[in-house]
Amino acid sequence: MSQHAFTPPPTDPADKQRLGRLLAAGYPCICITTFDEQEAVQLVREVALDCASPLWQWSVSRGVSDGLAADAVAVADTTHPAAALCHLAREARAGIAMMLDLAGHLRDERTLRVLRELIDVYERRGSHLVLIDHEEQVPSVVLASAARLELSLPDDKALEGVLRDTLRRRGQTARLQVELKRDELDIIIQALRGLSRSQAQRLILDAIGADQRLDINDVGPMLAQKRNLLRGSGLLEFVEAPVSLDDIGGLRRLKHWLEVRHGARSAQAARFGLPAPRGILMLGVQGAGKSLAAKAVATAWRWPLMRMDVGALYDRYIGESERRLRDSLRQAERMAPVILWIDEIEKGFASAASHSTDGGLSRRMFASLLTWMQEHVAPVFIIATANDIEALPPELLRKGRFDEIFFVDLPVPEAREQIFRIHLRKRGRDPAQFDLPALVAASDGFSGAEIEQAIVAAMYGAFAVGAELTTQRILEVIATSPPLSVTMAERVAALRAWAEGRCVPAD
Repeated sequence: MSQHAFTPPPTDPADKQRLGRLLAAGYPCICITTFDEQEAVQLVREVALDCASPLWQWSVSRGVSDGLAADAVAVADTTHPAAALCHLAREARAGIAMMLDLAGHLRDERTLRVLRELIDVYERRGSHLVLIDHEEQVPSVVLASAARLELSLPDDKALEGVLRDTLRRRGQTARLQVELKRDELDIIIQALRGLSRSQAQRLILDAIGADQRLDINDVGPMLAQKRNLLRGSGLLEFVEAPVSLDDIGGLRRLKHWLEVRHGARSAQAARFGLPAPRGILMLGVQGAGKSLAAKAVATAWRWPLMRMDVGALYDRYIGESERRLRDSLRQAERMAPVILWIDEIEKGFASAASHSTDGGLSRRMFASLLTWMQEHVAPVFIIATANDIEALPPELLRKGRFDEIFFVDLPVPEAREQIFRIHLRKRGRDPAQFDLPALVAASDGFSGAEIEQAIVAAMYGAFAVGAELTTQRILEVIATSPPLSVTMAERVAALRAWAEGRCVPAD
């Protein structure tokens, strides 16, 4: 990243008000968890100045110092957290003490003991301890007497203010060239959504770069840098989604449904009275195109696609799994507008459908997900896919959880012909040179993925003997490769029977 002079942008007035209310309410301890430490420190300083309150700041590298004085001299022998806490307890004046990254040191019993005693002292004295950490690892015994403060993210109006202020400041030191129409400005602001003010400012400065220019061509690099900034803040994987809906055979009803709702998140749709679409659940046979459809929707709607690894959410430490889920959902909201793809959702929440042996963890996790699905207001469209219907908790299938539940069955003859055409063209072959009716008839019961693999296997065989791909070679592979619908016939039949009358056919 390019190096630029960096001046922190103004803090959010709403955050200042919320912190001020917590101080006025007498909370002896306030916890702020954020990756943007600089913004949190600036917030506490501004509130301390507004309250005319003394402010002490501690870090393990410097010790205790005056939090309002520039280049303040640190108090000797206060770098150890326990020593710093003891020093603060002896300070007679009521004020605010700001501790940076203290939570990791609280695994030491002595330090934790001194902290608890300091909180008691501060409560009697009317002082306040503000803990600023990058992870939620404050012990529960401390949280019991503390208040949490989550820094708010700037809305579009605030982001535009950050953009204009950053350009103005940069323009005072260098000649800038800014070429943005109003709609292009809106696109850049959308690219900045989900970032803190400081993160947005860094992205803008990086986009200006050495050429001292900002235009619509900077959006791509800004989005790439945004992904890098947010990658460490959750368990979501960014998925490249170049697939078009035209690259998927069949699924006609699903494609039409998506086309109709494509523009329903616009302001015009809201004025019309339409609620924004919230998500779909796709059930069906493995390899029938559910995952491919999720990628295609992201491309068609031009939204980023983020995949949640539900299996990675679970952790052996108490409370850590719930925190990982919250962080993942928060990351999705910060990236909005975005498509959140929960692949094979039954693997993560199967225990919630039965009497589990995990102490109720799966049920708590599942309840948190359902609550978020009902209450979130950020433009996050959920695509959940599942293969095993029996493992899904019944609450997930209740009307209102998703806008629609689609059943993705094995492709019908017309869809299989489209799939053959798509994959032959993708590999540089002219579909007209193949006997498509014969291939369609021979592949009855094959999924789209199995048809693709039959073509690939036939190409390997042809290449090995120096021959060209032919209909006969594909037919030979099909004849010797029984599909999933044959090897797991009973399971596929049960899945179809369950979906009858409960789901909308995707094709």
